[in-house]
Amino acid sequence: MHAALPPLNALRAFEAAARHLSLTKAAAELGVTPGALSHQIRGLEDFLGLELFHRLPRALALTDVGRQLHPGLQAGFGQIRQALAAIGAVGNDRILVVSTPPGFTAKWLAPRLYRFLSAHPDIDTRISSTLTNADFKTDGVDVAIRHMRAAQTSDPELLIEKLTDQFYVPVCSPKLLEKMGPLTAPPDIKGLPLIHDDSLAGREETASWADWLEAAGVEGLDVSRGLRFNTADHAIQAAIDGAGILLAQGLLAHDDLRAGRLVAPFELTLPSRRALYFVCPKGREKRPNVKAFREWVKQEMACHDFGRVGQM
Repeated sequence: MHAALPPLNALRAFEAAARHLSLTKAAAELGVTPGALSHQIRGLEDFLGLELFHRLPRALALTDVGRQLHPGLQAGFGQIRQALAAIGAVGNDRILVVSTPPGFTAKWLAPRLYRFLSAHPDIDTRISSTLTNADFKTDGVDVAIRHMRAAQTSDPELLIEKLTDQFYVPVCSPKLLEKMGPLTAPPDIKGLPLIHDDSLAGREETASWADWLEAAGVEGLDVSRGLRFNTADHAIQAAIDGAGILLAQGLLAHDDLRAGRLVAPFELTLPSRRALYFVCPKGREKRPNVKAFREWVKQEMACHDFGRVGQM
């Protein structure tokens, strides 16, 4: 006889918690409360007679047993999803899960998403914002919007379609200029506090203040100092509030520039060697919900000339 298996929900709960090392994030992914998720994991530990996590004051850490169990479960759930996808039975075309960077979600997608929902009221759209790339095989994500280099766009398993090029532009609040005085030339930036958007920091071919200042011929400014944020929307909000001048992703600053909440005092913009791409597993673009979202995103991008933001 086969040995009894633990409840599937308990295994899913453990796999998600082990991947995130966070009960809150795992519970949000599975649509349950952290308390319910913790109860399921405790049940699994009781079933196995083994402890799977070290429960630290503000974090989770896998035990040796947990580290041994997780890879097999992660691969197993991935194979289940692949098998269901192969027969066209996975998921529900009424539900669309979109993975996007937090800054893009807050500053571009969320203000426009009502138009997609109005045009497609039959699609329940779920946005998963994260700084890391979603794993289509294990994370339950249908499509993603990603910042990518050209060298990353040749994955044979993925449909990767460029949406728009990226560029960087210095932006600040009009009230900051009223307080500090006008900026007539790039060297005038030395009198302002710098704000850094570190959401893409550490990734290859990502522009920084040092790159823009070099292109502008400005020397003698310590770019290691200033206010730093790990999400682009927080950095933009700090600039709106007058905390300093930000080298912003032009696409994300677009709406605030048009509304006058920000100004771009210099015409010099810095092209990025990363672009914004629509990504999904090959074949999934044929599903009605994915097809609808893909077409909508491309239409929204085409409605605006983001390359002219620096001149607004």
